[in-house]
Amino acid sequence: FFLKMSYGKQETEKLRSNVEEQLSRLLQQLQDCEEMKDDLDEDEYETTKSESIEQLKEFEASLQKMMAGDMTLVSELGSTRLAIQGAISQAFKTPEVIKLFANKQLPQLRLKLTQIAEDLKLKRLDQDLYTAQRVEILAALNKLGDQLSGEEAAFLEQNKTQSIAEFVAASSDIGGDGILSTAAGQVKAAQQ
Repeated sequence: FFLKMSYGKQETEKLRSNVEEQLSRLLQQLQDCEEMKDDLDEDEYETTKSESIEQLKEFEASLQKMMAGDMTLVSELGSTRLAIQGAISQAFKTPEVIKLFANKQLPQLRLKLTQIAEDLKLKRLDQDLYTAQRVEILAALNKLGDQLSGEEAAFLEQNKTQSIAEFVAASSDIGGDGILSTAAGQVKAAQQ
């Protein structure tokens, strides 16, 4: 009996590791596409991006099947599903932020927040892009349980988009019907 329990735990860990690796690979692919945007013609860029998003959709469908069949994975796969939903719904436009969120890398998200503030000061980033990226990072930090300062929380509330608001609402109900219906809606919207 002990060996069976131990084996199941090892299998769960291996599955979780494989899921995280697959997600990292897909998010890296999406990030590479964004970084190479200027080097690709518009058709190549759109094709590559759409293929990446389609792979994320397929990956999410696989996760849904896994979660339906193995309830012990629900909480472990919840943040991964949220990251995929963010990519599909395009609540997050920055693949790097999606990747950091999926991997629960709070210090790196905080570092990215500092970097974009510096980029704004040095005029390497315009105000609109800074605002959009800051909102994404703050939403990710908030969902990962990081304490936002009063100024950060106010900035997030004042500047969040509809898709970020849906992401925040969906993620507050991991594993429930609310997140499933939100995910289904976001997938349908992304397909249109």
